[in-house]
Amino acid sequence: MATFVLVHGAWGGSWGYGPLARELRAAGHEVHIPSLTGLGERAHLAHSGITLTDHIDDVTGLIDCEGLSDIILVGHSYGGRVITGVSAQRGNRIRSLVYLDAFLPQDGQMLWDIVDDGTRAMYIENQKGSPGLVKPIFPVPEGRAGRVSGHPLLTLLEPVKLGGEEGAIARRTYVFASASPVGSFAQFRERCAADPAWNVHDLSTSHMMWDDDLAGITRILLDEAAQA
Repeated sequence: MATFVLVHGAWGGSWGYGPLARELRAAGHEVHIPSLTGLGERAHLAHSGITLTDHIDDVTGLIDCEGLSDIILVGHSYGGRVITGVSAQRGNRIRSLVYLDAFLPQDGQMLWDIVDDGTRAMYIENQKGSPGLVKPIFPVPEGRAGRVSGHPLLTLLEPVKLGGEEGAIARRTYVFASASPVGSFAQFRERCAADPAWNVHDLSTSHMMWDDDLAGITRILLDEAAQA
């Protein structure tokens, strides 16, 4: 049995991983899905002062309180920034990092540094009605609008800090959504493909990968679980 911790992306919540979690649990694995502060069922805690550090603390707090070790830590989209920060603090308890079409920041990088000018402009415009909380910059699929809340702007402006325990992690995997119109993630796929320390998978899906290929994502994660 493997232990998975699944970290969602911006405007998400633990609910988004429901189908994938059911598949992993059906295969006999332990799955934890924290909702980050101010998002998902914790949207009532939303305020403009929430930072990336708060979201990293959400995940490290789960790891510590549950006494987790030998973890497969998975991040989707913005969640890639969170798991990168967690890796520096709890790397000795993580077996594998898996990025699902996710941001892969380097030490000292903000998300603001990584995206293009048009995306930055959307972040600013979409928080004017709720200062400090950015409304979704892409259309929300039907049936999910009631679950989506503003994402804290400060989380996009805080740099990731490395130089801790991240070097203790044995495996690193990047899964790229090759059919997604979101252009932010090809740079990370290219960087990982050029580094023999990384395993890279391409899936012909949209950014919400398990919506289009739940079996493919499940297979990749079960392969991670099978690694010694």
